[in-house]
Amino acid sequence: MVFFIILFLSCVTIKINLCFSSIPSSLKTLPIDGHFNFQQVEHAAKDFGNRYSFLPLAVLYPKSVSDVATTVKHIWRLGRGSELRVAARGHGHSLQGQAQAHGGVVINMESLQGPKMQVHAGNFSYVDVSGGELWINILRESLKHGLAPKSWTDYLHLTVGGTLSNAGISGQAFRHGPQISNVYQLEVVTGKGEVVNCSEKQNSDLFYSVLGGLGQFGIITRARISLEPAPLMVKWIRVLYTDFTTFARDQENLISGESAFDYIEGFVIINRTGLLNNWRSSFSPQDLVQASQFKSDGRTLFCLELAKYFNPEEMALVNQEIKSSLSQLNHIPSTLFISHVPYIEFLDRVHISEIKLRSRGLWEVPHPWLNLLIPRSKIHSFAQQVFGNILTDTSSGPILIYPLNKSKWDNRTSVVTPEEDVFYLVAFLSSAVPSSTGSDGLEQVLIRNQRILDFCEIAGLGVKQYLPHYSTQAEWKSHFGSHWEAFIQRKSTYDPLAILAPGQRIFQKPVAYS
Repeated sequence: MVFFIILFLSCVTIKINLCFSSIPSSLKTLPIDGHFNFQQVEHAAKDFGNRYSFLPLAVLYPKSVSDVATTVKHIWRLGRGSELRVAARGHGHSLQGQAQAHGGVVINMESLQGPKMQVHAGNFSYVDVSGGELWINILRESLKHGLAPKSWTDYLHLTVGGTLSNAGISGQAFRHGPQISNVYQLEVVTGKGEVVNCSEKQNSDLFYSVLGGLGQFGIITRARISLEPAPLMVKWIRVLYTDFTTFARDQENLISGESAFDYIEGFVIINRTGLLNNWRSSFSPQDLVQASQFKSDGRTLFCLELAKYFNPEEMALVNQEIKSSLSQLNHIPSTLFISHVPYIEFLDRVHISEIKLRSRGLWEVPHPWLNLLIPRSKIHSFAQQVFGNILTDTSSGPILIYPLNKSKWDNRTSVVTPEEDVFYLVAFLSSAVPSSTGSDGLEQVLIRNQRILDFCEIAGLGVKQYLPHYSTQAEWKSHFGSHWEAFIQRKSTYDPLAILAPGQRIFQKPVAYS
């Protein structure tokens, strides 16, 4: 009897092993122009967050959209019995393994080839780009035609498909909305392996599903991005506040109506020594004597960061506009700092910091970031508790805070935002020291993040996470709220076997919707 049990279990084991070993061979025989790599896959189990690592079975290096579609369709045809999943990976800037696929296939989108980038000038200028193209490359190419995208992220070395699957937010979003509000058309590979062109007027449900859809409904292989005339120069301004209420009021006034500025952000600075002296390496103080006497030690300060785009011949008019706008603000007069930089240098400013951090070995460390969207009516309660009690310094990384106009966000997309006309992005962009057990260590940063989230929950602030990360479907359901049913329905339509983007941890099993 024991012999037969052992024999039976051996047969089952052999059958399972044969099943798994047949998957690589079936992928190897797919008619594609690119290639699979089954050996060197470790890099696809890493990302900017540096906290999660899930090894894939293989990495696909596609040369065409057809390669992506063929691979996804093949896995789709394996049916419900297969656990093979697919993740599209751009520049690897995910924070919590969202672009990883444990035991699955990671598609290296940067190797995707196709029609070269094409800029079209006219009344409705646009550029057609690959989903694996970096925004910095789009900027460089469009500038050759005197044009540029309207809406950005603070860091440009990200792929189009990556940011459009989330939203894409920076200081221009108060006027132009996020990047997903500035897209005319997409080419998408669905979870069934279908290649679909979509826009506001063609296959519109898929178009809006994919924008901000966290990769759940399709892989963006091509996009048509809206462009505008590009300036040559930027007047870059920073001022400080000690009072949060005054700071927030000035920010909100600036984003309402016709602002003189093209970019509006802000940050929180807690207990930083020699702050204005550090600024002087890039900015010029308007009052050198008073600025040199300003003390930032032991204080909680709020920095308003502004930018005005211009061409050299407009300098006199621009100076007049800025002077008028600044006169209406209530910042500390001695903290006015101004810099003049080329447009591309301003937009690519974070990359300069990246180069410095890489040289010091401080770039590839854990990044336990927390990004929140907070209703305007709750931002003062949030600031009082978080900046007054939970945080004691900002040494682990910058804290961004600035308001956004909900009217610039299209509610047909998959992104969820607070239900108020104005809401704030508050981004805790922490870098953790791997070996530290102090306040700058990973464990302590995560504890602080959880304290912030717990406060938001207990206080009922109606906060939504941006670049969301949850462990359970119940948490995802709470995140999407009244949009959850529509999200499930879209999943059942475009990726019913839940093949795509398993690293988001939203759907573990095939989706049936009725």
